[in-house]
Amino acid sequence: MSRPDIAITGLGMITPVGNDTESTWRGVCAGVSPARTVAGLEGCAIDFACVVDGIDLDAAIGGRAAFRMGKYVKLAILAAREAVTDAGLDPARWDGTRVAVIVGTSSGGSTSLTEQAVVLDRLGAGATSPSAILLTIPNMPAAEIAIQMKATGPSMAPCTACSSGVTALSVARDLLVSGQCDIAIAGATESIVYPVAMAGFARSGAGAQRDGDPAGLCRPFAADRAGLVLGEGAAVMVLERADEARTRGAAPRALLAGTGATTDAHHPISPHPSGRIAQAAVEAALRDAGWAAEDVDHVNAHGTATTANDAMEAALISRVFPHQPPVTAPKGVLGHCMGAAGAIETGLTILALQRGVVPPIANLGAPAPEFDIDCVIGQPLRQPIRRAVSHSFGFGGHNAVIALQRP
Repeated sequence: MSRPDIAITGLGMITPVGNDTESTWRGVCAGVSPARTVAGLEGCAIDFACVVDGIDLDAAIGGRAAFRMGKYVKLAILAAREAVTDAGLDPARWDGTRVAVIVGTSSGGSTSLTEQAVVLDRLGAGATSPSAILLTIPNMPAAEIAIQMKATGPSMAPCTACSSGVTALSVARDLLVSGQCDIAIAGATESIVYPVAMAGFARSGAGAQRDGDPAGLCRPFAADRAGLVLGEGAAVMVLERADEARTRGAAPRALLAGTGATTDAHHPISPHPSGRIAQAAVEAALRDAGWAAEDVDHVNAHGTATTANDAMEAALISRVFPHQPPVTAPKGVLGHCMGAAGAIETGLTILALQRGVVPPIANLGAPAPEFDIDCVIGQPLRQPIRRAVSHSFGFGGHNAVIALQRP
């Protein structure tokens, strides 16, 4: 029995450059980072980030429920609402028992946990929020989306660090293929711009240190790359079996052709320098899709602008894809949105397929001389794109790759 095609019929995003999918796409194509000094980070070794602002999240969520939600939950809900609407679905009319929700995150509500710890220390237990637990546990984005949308099928919260978004989409695909659901709402969310996180990134050596305008600090694949800049946001997609989507008249944005996952089993932060284990994830995704490497027209790179990751990934890309498909790295604009990064970058890859446009890598004049890859620089590249892959390589050695195809 052949495996059913899986269609992505809805897409929602909220990021540092846009509060919906279209504005996010425009911002990424413009190639200008919004990284800036952030209030509340005064005195931190890293006091800048790419943050979601320009929107009243509580008003957008509506009702009294917002008080029990951390920012990471609110971002996920708004992205999910957009995705479901984009898919042409109405939660009031579907069979909720056949709807799954899979939303990953890397750190969950660690921001709220830290805030509540400060309250506890300064004012005592009686001053802590009655929603302290709800504000912190990582399953709440999936749970709150399910509550709002009356989705009573499987609900999960994958955590594979920076690969969480692609892991969530892979789980969603498997649930649809196995028949455990008919609709899957899947993606990831993150919001950890707070002092402890900034101190941690500074101490680990992964975070870029201030050197001039923060907007120019994240330089994926540059010879003078200086480390990651933290971001936040969410992306959520609606997945369905393609034949059922067509039957209801939906127009798929893309087909999820394949996924691959491996674990470096090498180091908590640094990727395996050979890149062979990450490469195995890329090759697994290609096999799952039934593609040859030369079928790939575009690579959305993990591209963190850290010394070790970019070197590993550039070498991997040149080995697997010697035909040099155009490469982009959205973190130059968005910063590293951690657990949400893979979902956001999957969404951007879908838009690249649909529109025949590859966004440029921000802050990159030319790739490091030793990198034999075709980085898109300066302006968006316009060319037909039929098949693409997006890489996610997370702390702990989690590697997840997704292969996407234009319908």
